Amino acid sequence: MNVPNGLFVKMVIDAWNKELGATNKLLDKLTDEQLMQEVSPSRNRGIYLLGHLTAEHDQMMPLLRFQEATHPELVPIFLDAPDKAIATLPSLQQLRAYWMAVNDTLMGHIARLPADEWFTRHANITEADFPNEPHRNRLNVVLSRTTHLSNHRGQLTLLTNK
Repeated sequence: MNVPNGLFVKMVIDAWNKELGATNKLLDKLTDEQLMQEVSPSRNRGIYLLGHLTAEHDQMMPLLRFQEATHPELVPIFLDAPDKAIATLPSLQQLRAYWMAVNDTLMGHIARLPADEWFTRHANITEADFPNEPHRNRLNVVLSRTTHLSNHRGQLTLLTNK
């Protein structure tokens, strides 16, 4: 059975869109007070998870070779350091706005990339090494980040009971 690349791309992007939509719906439901809570005792706060996901999605843009990240200042706060290691965080209002803007920009790029381009290398592998590791492609980045998003959405769901 010969399945066209477009089908694989559609399956992955549909899963990404579903997970992103569910996360947006959850974030719309969570209050600022809930997002300031830990998801469970001695665990990440919702604000940190929102910042972490925003920074991760922002970093997807250079990784997917779309454009430079729009908020590189989030990396040391939300990717390099654990929650509560840095005293001053961006406000929830800022993070919510960054989340929407980053994902809107990212989705614009995703929607415009032709199916065959998804099977080209991502930025963290050289052209010389890519033939030996073709699984290190752009589509695999979206697949792995979909799982990452799902995991953290599950954690954020715990805040609905607080």
